Amino acid sequence: MSSWLPWKRAPAPDPRRWVVVDVESSGLDAARDRLLAIAAIAVHLDGGALPRIVPADSFEVVLRQGETVVDKPNILVHGIGVGAQRAGVEPRQALSQFEHWLGASPLVAFHAAFDETMIQRAMKAVLGHRLPNPWLDLEPLARIARPGVKARALDDWLALTGLQAAVRHQAASDALVTAQLMQVLWPALVAQREPMDFTSLRKRTEQARWLGLDR
Repeated sequence: MSSWLPWKRAPAPDPRRWVVVDVESSGLDAARDRLLAIAAIAVHLDGGALPRIVPADSFEVVLRQGETVVDKPNILVHGIGVGAQRAGVEPRQALSQFEHWLGASPLVAFHAAFDETMIQRAMKAVLGHRLPNPWLDLEPLARIARPGVKARALDDWLALTGLQAAVRHQAASDALVTAQLMQVLWPALVAQREPMDFTSLRKRTEQARWLGLDR
């Protein structure tokens, strides 16, 4: 019998270390497609100072797909070829390593619902439980920071801010540029004189969605 519990008690979020994450998958259907890779980078916070990206505190893994690999059109998008998929880390080991590295840190992603669904589905299927860590979606937070901007896709925000991913649709590169976007948006959020802790920012994104202010 598995020793994993279906649900784990949520740890107190680490207020000084947030983790920006990005995934690659076999397609765009979060309810059906398979998780291929996870990449994440830590952002360290110190009071009201600009978040500091810490490349040495990062994580990246390709999950082994066995004989089941994605079709060629999707490989052209994410660049994880058949050989890389078959040579990846065994899923139980990969996800356990990610959970251990993540610890109690809250998670940040752009259009976070997709990344969260892909990771939680894999966690539940392979390890028998979901991550209890809270998530923050950077997309509505960007709209709160710059309310007059109509951008919605990550590429739109990168063009607007002058940021550029080294390799677009590569998980590690996308996680890094998402963290850089958070840095760029941070001063505008601070200027609004609202609380800047993770829980408060998450509540603001939820309120913005409820009021339709992020559309």
